Amino acid sequence: MGTIVSTSRTPDVLRELGARLKTVRLRQNLRVKDLAARAGVGARTIDRMEAGHSVGTDTLVRIMRGLGRIQAFEAFVPPPEPSPYEIDRLKGKQRQRASRRPPPEPGS
Repeated sequence: MGTIVSTSRTPDVLRELGARLKTVRLRQNLRVKDLAARAGVGARTIDRMEAGHSVGTDTLVRIMRGLGRIQAFEAFVPPPEPSPYEIDRLKGKQRQRASRRPPPEPGS
């Protein structure tokens, strides 16, 4: 297994993700067709994903659910926490709209 870093190319990330999901499937002693049935997708879709091909977000969610790993999305995209500035400024109120000025791009 490799490491995914910010400089990894998209095809490399997809191959690594596919390899990791295949390892999870095999550790659960699941055949491709069994995971496909659990996830509600075709066996060919599982094969393609494990080979590093792109799949839709809905398909990825189905596969993660089929593997019993849906909670992994909590770590992948955690719920946003308000900044200390927002906590002080809003004083417990929920933000209702965005400002006119777009926020800076990440890494800028």
